[in-house]
Order: sequence, then C-alpha cells, then structure tokens
Amino acid sequence: MTTPVTPVTTPVPETRHYTIDVIAGDGIGREVMPAALRCVDALAPVHGFTVDWRERDWGSDHYRAHSRMMPADGIEQLASGDGILLGAVGAPDIPDEVTLWGLLIPIRREFFQYVNLRPIRILPGVTSPLRGIDELDLVVVRENIEGEYSEVGGRLYRGRPEEMAVQESVFTRAGVARIARFAAELAQRRSGRLVSATKSNGIIHTMPFWDEVVEATVSEHPGVTVEKVLIDALAARMVLKPQSLDVIVASNLFGDILSDLAAGAAGSIGVAPSANLNPEKTHPSMFEPVHGSAPDIAGRGVANPVGTMWAAAMMLDHLGEAAAARHLESAFEQALADGTRTGDLGGTASTEEFTQAVLARCTAAP
Repeated sequence: MTTPVTPVTTPVPETRHYTIDVIAGDGIGREVMPAALRCVDALAPVHGFTVDWRERDWGSDHYRAHSRMMPADGIEQLASGDGILLGAVGAPDIPDEVTLWGLLIPIRREFFQYVNLRPIRILPGVTSPLRGIDELDLVVVRENIEGEYSEVGGRLYRGRPEEMAVQESVFTRAGVARIARFAAELAQRRSGRLVSATKSNGIIHTMPFWDEVVEATVSEHPGVTVEKVLIDALAARMVLKPQSLDVIVASNLFGDILSDLAAGAAGSIGVAPSANLNPEKTHPSMFEPVHGSAPDIAGRGVANPVGTMWAAAMMLDHLGEAAAARHLESAFEQALADGTRTGDLGGTASTEEFTQAVLARCTAAP
C-alpha cells in the first residue's frame, strides 16, 4: 500500500486594495486628475494592488448649487477611505477664504493632517531661474493645523472708521513637538541637517516658544543638528544658497511661503506636489499639487499634470507602495528628460500627449 502524496501548494498572496477619494475640484484640476488616475491604474497590476476610486463632485460648482464647498457630512464620507487625492480648488467668482475654509482646511484639521510635506527637486527639462543651480533636493516640513492659520480672532465695528480685526496665532507644545519630531526623523534618513525657520527676534512669545520646543525635541534624535534661522534671512538663503538646505521645519505661515519660494527656485511651482499627512494613519491623508485651478487655461487641454502625478506618487508611498511610487516618479521624469513637455515648461505637448508618454513608461518594467 502506497502512502498518498499530499500536493504542495504555494499560497497566492492577497492583492492589496485601497479606497481613494478623488476631488478633482475646479479648473485644470478636472484635466490633470484623470491623467494621474490613469497612471496609478496602469501601475496597479504591475505592482500587485488595486484601487477603488470614489469620485466626489465637490468644489466651486457644488458651492454655487448648495452654498457649501462639500456636503455637510463630507468629512464622514471621506473617513472610511484610505486617502484623498485633490486636483485644484478655486474660482474667480468665489472668495479664496470660502474655497479654502470650506474644503481644504476642514479636511486637514478634522483628519489631523498635521504635516504638510513639500519635496522640492529640479526635474529633468526644468531650468532653475537661479544662476548656476542645476541640482536641488530639499524638503519643507510645514506645521499644517495650528500656528498662524487659526480661527481665533474676529472683526469689530464693520464699516465704521473704528473697524478692527484681530487674528491670534496658536502654538501648542504638542503641536510644535510633533512637527519637529517628524522633521528630525526625516533628517535622520537624509543628511542629518535640519533648519528651523523662526522670527524670535521680533515675535516675542510664539517664536521663542517654537525655538525652545524644536531644540528640545531634536536633541532626542542622535545624528541630527538643528540650525535656527530667521525667516527673512532664510528667504534670502533660499535664493542665494539653496543647496545649503536639506530639511526645513517651519510653522504654518512660514512653511507655506518658504515651500512656494523653494518650488520657484526649482524652476516651476506648476510641477510641485504636496502631502497633508496624518503620520499615525488613524485618519486618511490628502495629496494635492501646489498649483491653482488656473481658470485662464482651463478646458484647453494644455495643463501640466506632473504636480498631480507626483502627488499621486506621494500617496502611493504613504500607503506602503514604495516601488510603485518610485516607478511613477521615474516615468514622468523620463518623459520630461526625453523632451515631452507641456507649454509651461517650454514644450508643445498637450496634457494628453504628456500623459500618454508617462503611461507608456508605467506599463513597462520598472
């Protein structure tokens, strides 16, 4: 009697699945968003994951119809997802404070997205306006939910000669410490050099407090040195010696300004991405290009989708799909290097032509 042989089977790994909310928004957001989604869909089978896109028609059209940028239960609708991809928001007929405080800021705060991460690199085919700068690789870590962008304050005596406005900055020990910790850990993985933006010689309470908490927090991270630099001097240094910078940690307002300045130094704010991170992943994080809705070119098919593609790559990296993220970055960098560029970068390619060039590289072996 022979002993039956049990066949050996190799378990098939489960496909990783993600649910992502898509807010294309306004203007060119509706043109660059489909380009990024198509690239992620092309990468998914190559890297063994799937994505369920939940498209939300929120933004300025929603505001015109409902007097709200998103539904009253919008946050609840987003809460069950794994991430949020945002195109662009803004319209000439709606005040910017309405579009910002009606959509982006509530999402950032309700989901505790306290890190705004802005990587800055000079991409192939992009020329820095700064003389002699061919390479640049730095990261701005911006505190994203408190600081100067608080709701504390108000206006009195509207329309009268005595009218006044008061705006309070809010800095908490927990808030400063957690952003400093994130920046220090990032610096540990890079050069070990961290610059902290401050203005403690002029802003007498919040900025010395910022300095104290940043220094104490960074001291807990071996191999990381922190350099305290006044914001005005740092802005000049960004132009004169940008390559002396690696990781910058800054408050909400300072980080907002510095990151756009750095993107300009790298040649184009139009290709820059941004990540609004909840590092603990207890809530979904949100990823977006830095450019606006650009109503002057909307609908012409000429918008540059690189910023949204790069934001999608940051999303993939945050989800744990690091190989797919690098693949997507390499795909749009190779397309640029090979001369396929939209008009804002001196090329002649349409949004669709550039997207096709990137897609061809997404489906190829990484």
